[in-house]
Amino acid sequence: PLSPAAVVGAGLGGSASAYFLQQHFGPQVQLDVYEAAGVGGRLATVTVNKQQYESRGASIHALSLHMQDFVKILGLKHRREVAGKSAIFSGEHFVLEETDWYLLNLFRLWWHYGISFLRLQMWVEEVMEKFMRIYKYQAHGYAFSSLEELLRSLGSEAFVNMTQRSVAESLLEVGVTQRFVDDVIAAVLRSSYGQSVLVPAFAGAMSLAGAQGSTWAVEGGNKLVCSGLLKLTKANVISARVTGISLHSSEGRALYQVHYESTEGQGSAFYDLVVVTTPLHPSRSNFTFDNFDPPVADFPGAFQPSVTSVVHGYLNSSYFGFPDPKLFPFTSILTTDTPDLFFHAMDNICPVNISAAFRRKQPQEAAVWRVLSRQPLDKHQLKTLFRSYYSVQVTEWQSYPRYDAAKALPPIVLHENLFYLSGVEWVASSMEMVAVAAKNVALLAYNRWHQELEKIDQKDLMHKVKTEL
Repeated sequence: PLSPAAVVGAGLGGSASAYFLQQHFGPQVQLDVYEAAGVGGRLATVTVNKQQYESRGASIHALSLHMQDFVKILGLKHRREVAGKSAIFSGEHFVLEETDWYLLNLFRLWWHYGISFLRLQMWVEEVMEKFMRIYKYQAHGYAFSSLEELLRSLGSEAFVNMTQRSVAESLLEVGVTQRFVDDVIAAVLRSSYGQSVLVPAFAGAMSLAGAQGSTWAVEGGNKLVCSGLLKLTKANVISARVTGISLHSSEGRALYQVHYESTEGQGSAFYDLVVVTTPLHPSRSNFTFDNFDPPVADFPGAFQPSVTSVVHGYLNSSYFGFPDPKLFPFTSILTTDTPDLFFHAMDNICPVNISAAFRRKQPQEAAVWRVLSRQPLDKHQLKTLFRSYYSVQVTEWQSYPRYDAAKALPPIVLHENLFYLSGVEWVASSMEMVAVAAKNVALLAYNRWHQELEKIDQKDLMHKVKTEL
């Protein structure tokens, strides 16, 4: 039997991995979860005026089945929706504005961009429909030993190619116009990944699906999913930074020694199985792998720095062409890829606990805005966006892979029972992608441990799953 297992990182990837490992290996597995910063990882909140607000990972797509499950199992609730309108700003004027009336929105899109809008929807839907097969495969216990195999099983070579070419190229190919790509697609990708239309097509499709589908969030904050899953699995959370892993063997089996640093000093412990859910890129972690032969390779690619500023203040609506602040209609502003625009997107955000009596502030009142940018905003930039403000809370983080930087996808299997989760972000980065990868790693670990090789990297799974029902 599998004795102790370790998970490195207690963000969504780590807590979901712990949960799925226990689900498959059984409750007797002793699980240690190492976390240096705080449970929740990038799902964090900031406090303004005694209220908490999401500082990053904010919305979850309606089709995120694992996230939906977690919320159900943990007895959490969906946060109440507070309606608002969005618009795309070019630095000079709004290129596209949303109205209250859905049909009028469609008409505007149609009027501006013709059939591009429909072609985009069909393209995204086709990708999502194939992606949804993963839930069937996972329900039947199938796992994949590499990201390429996982993608192939969902959408054959076309899906693998979508990690190698840009979303702009793929959309132009299906007849979406350059103007639609520059105005609308660029704005969505800037607001989600802080990057341009050169991100790979697959990551782009996932981001665009989130922009056009209905999304939701967890009442009380999305990070409650992480703390909830760890409580549920009764995992032993060790607050320490893992510095490396060395390989030992006993009775012909691999044993992994996890080395860590905590406030008490340095320590280490032995495990049968380890899942690393923190990014192993030199820019992100100085993690060493010792005694591995062949050695664990270096991880290529870099991360995109991004900055979230949560500002409590009065919007400077005249910068956006509305001299009278009372008339400013938008709660969410996306931006096009214009050289002199210093921010990617900004939203008038609601607290993580929304009471029934909650209402949005009027546009002329002070509100809490979340501004996404590549660099911290200087005084002049803050004064451009806000007439005046009470507070600014800045979170700088290495958020997403720099998608233009890498060509090959990172491995999932680093050694017999040593697995790497974060590589999935190079396919696409979202809460659900991480949850899907966590379930895959748990199934892969289980199938390898029990030598159930017919459950790994199977070809023609659609057919197999149909006949198994």
